[in-house]
Amino acid sequence: MTYLLDVSTIIALLWQTHADHAKVSAWAKGKKLAVCPITELGFIRVSTSKAFNLQMADARKLLEDFIGSVEFVSDDLRALEGAAAPTSAKTTDWYLANLAQKHGMQWATLDQSAKHPAAALIA
Repeated sequence: MTYLLDVSTIIALLWQTHADHAKVSAWAKGKKLAVCPITELGFIRVSTSKAFNLQMADARKLLEDFIGSVEFVSDDLRALEGAAAPTSAKTTDWYLANLAQKHGMQWATLDQSAKHPAAALIA
């Protein structure tokens, strides 16, 4: 099985200071991981925000080093394809889950309230 990583999962995996770093690192060992443009952009956005305060070039380098070892999935699903999100706050999550499902993957997330059939909850 391949797991399309959610933005929060990539953040936790790559930032050693993240509260969930150890949990996500242990979970990821030996698994096939994937990213897509949305999760790549989300990682850069969060990493360069005030919360992490990384310079753009450094965030891009950190992501570049990571994506060399994971699969890439194109955002080749239209917004209206797949299951509809239950709320407006879940639209991106549901898109990622639908995208994972389309490609025979699971969507790896830390969001314990995710109820999509393709969700793989990291506990």
